[in-house]
Amino acid sequence: MKPDIRWQTLLALVGLALVLMLLSYQVQSAALCTAVVPAAGGTFIEGIVGRPLSLNPLLSDPYPVDRQLSGLVFDGLVRTEADGTVAPALAESWVTSEDGLTLTFTLREGLTWHDGEPVTAQDVAFTYGLMQDEAFPGPAALRQLWQAVTIEVIDAQQIQFTLTQPYAPFITATARGILPAHLLGDVAAADLATTAFNRAPIGTGPFMVQPGQAWQNGDRLRLTPNPTYWREGTQLSDIEFRFFADDAALLAAFRAGEVHAADGLPAGLMPEVLATDGTRLFTSLAPRYSALFFNLGETGAAAVRAKEVRQALAYGLDRIGLIDTVLNGQGVAFDGPFLPGTWAARPDLMTAYTYQPETATALLDTAGWVVGEGGRRAREGAPLALRVVALDEAEQRAVAEEVVRQWAALGIDAQLTLATDLPELHQLLGSRSFDAALLEIAPSADPDLYDFWSQEAIVRGQNYAAWNNRRASEALEAARQTLPQNERTVYHEAFLRQFDADLPALALYRHVTSYVLSDTVQQAEIGRLDEPRDRFATLPAWFLNFREISVSCP
Repeated sequence: MKPDIRWQTLLALVGLALVLMLLSYQVQSAALCTAVVPAAGGTFIEGIVGRPLSLNPLLSDPYPVDRQLSGLVFDGLVRTEADGTVAPALAESWVTSEDGLTLTFTLREGLTWHDGEPVTAQDVAFTYGLMQDEAFPGPAALRQLWQAVTIEVIDAQQIQFTLTQPYAPFITATARGILPAHLLGDVAAADLATTAFNRAPIGTGPFMVQPGQAWQNGDRLRLTPNPTYWREGTQLSDIEFRFFADDAALLAAFRAGEVHAADGLPAGLMPEVLATDGTRLFTSLAPRYSALFFNLGETGAAAVRAKEVRQALAYGLDRIGLIDTVLNGQGVAFDGPFLPGTWAARPDLMTAYTYQPETATALLDTAGWVVGEGGRRAREGAPLALRVVALDEAEQRAVAEEVVRQWAALGIDAQLTLATDLPELHQLLGSRSFDAALLEIAPSADPDLYDFWSQEAIVRGQNYAAWNNRRASEALEAARQTLPQNERTVYHEAFLRQFDADLPALALYRHVTSYVLSDTVQQAEIGRLDEPRDRFATLPAWFLNFREISVSCP
């Protein structure tokens, strides 16, 4: 039988086509790669030490966790930048009268509460009016401030505040979160602390409290990103905060993978944090610092009332070494009462008290405090003995012990007293039963130090050093009554020159705040952490869930 050439040719062509298809597929496959892309959903879990009492910005001042969470839910008229300047928030602008007594704010257009209701000037008047009530259950200082202010609603978008005298720090008082009048209008000021609103509040901030939670009796609180704030959307569905009794419990939960992030772990735990696999550590300068206050009053030791001795104590401290050893590098040394980087700071005007033990020794010798038997310094038979007080908290205790050790190396008999709690520390400070006190300072948003260093603050304030300097006090008073920043700077400079000349206190270091993040959280970057919401600045890029897709290889 003669073969059919046509069928053989057709079969050959089909086979050739199959071979070419296979080869083409292999070539294309070799040029493809797998990429991971975000998938919507997932709950980001952050752990913090402590638990909130209520979510109300008018009541949160004494409670760190309350302040942190309220700052995520509520907005004020303004906000404070890292350098201390004021920027718009709910208010788009404001003007000040020529006499400095009246401030008029204009709200941004289209503002809404989390429930969709419009935000108006009436909400602002209602909120700040609550603090004028004699029955207001919050800090007395807030009531005293706002009772001296006349509040007038001009229209739905404008509100006016009139003061009895110019007061530059007032503008930062309007950074306090605003409450919704349409939900709380019938609540008396006396009942503000017990209202159910504090458990499931409605604000204007970047996060909303999910309703129906029993967080006051539990260990967690869940928030949802506010879609009107995150207009570009977020991959994460929720953020959950879990509350822990102490730092050790929080670290253990992070290492076990129970939380994605740990906020504010102390410097002493940093070695354990860095030893944990899959950990990213973000650090940022915190708006607080630790300093030594010297008792210049009659109850202070004669030695510490002498400027040469205070200078010797400053030069005799190795602050950099203290930060490296005691704080694991989590601190920044600086000089002066204003935080570096803020508009009022002038480091060029301050003496740099670097570690100079030879200078310290020479100053003590010149002052007559010479080394005697046993290596202790004395003058005319009286030993150089100092009472040092500090709070019995892990970091403050360790720092105080290092200060005492370093001063002992100079021949100074420094005895440390640890206050068991803040009330006991305040009692020691109020009675001035100390020669040097280690204090942690959280300055106000406005660089107003009148309540720390004026003559009036010796009796009614926090001038625990009893520094009685008339020129410094007058400069501080003038600074708080002058509104233009460039004019205030002149008075602040005058104050700083007096402060540097007398050295009533020595700044040790600015605190560093830490944020520990698991690498399971993708595309998360953390910048400055001046406010709680700052850590979520890049939230739209964060994701936990993902899917794999094929893409052309680069």
